[in-house]
Amino acid sequence: MNRHLWMVVAWALLAPATALAQGGSNDGAPGVAWSDLTAAQQQVLEPVRERWSALPPGRQQALSRGAERWQRMSPEQRERAQQRLRQWRELTPGQQQQLRGRYERFRSLPPEDQQQLRESFHRYRDLPPEQREQLRRRWQEMTPEQREQMHERWQQMTPEQRQQMRKRMRQMTPQQRQQMHEGMQQRRGGH
Repeated sequence: MNRHLWMVVAWALLAPATALAQGGSNDGAPGVAWSDLTAAQQQVLEPVRERWSALPPGRQQALSRGAERWQRMSPEQRERAQQRLRQWRELTPGQQQQLRGRYERFRSLPPEDQQQLRESFHRYRDLPPEQREQLRRRWQEMTPEQREQMHERWQQMTPEQRQQMRKRMRQMTPQQRQQMHEGMQQRRGGH
């Protein structure tokens, strides 16, 4: 298997294996013997064969699961994985560490909150580019204190209140959301 393909596999494994890469444990789970891997997994993981027995057990498990996922990926999914790996490699070590921290915070959320974040991301991704830019600009214009206040208000809401707020926001037109944002800014004495 060529080096390029190995980098793709490494990226495909990066997100789920972030914690394992740091500490190498998986709650005491046993490692995976090379001989227990399927032929397809061994083919994907060939670049680490010589080091396999020295890898922490949690890392072995994550790599074996990642190799399974790689085999199930369509060519388009593999291309996206390659693109993500390229983007990851362009980040500074500090940016990589920041993303690892965000990923760990995400993983520590209850499943319902994780699902809500995924849905919000998909809604954001599906917005027209100009609306995404407008949202990014608004966020960047907020001071850290304003961002923290917004986060605190959200955290103080009950799950039912959050759900109602999400529903109201989805029903608003872009103009209504703009007016709401401007009203909030005026009340806070902001922009």
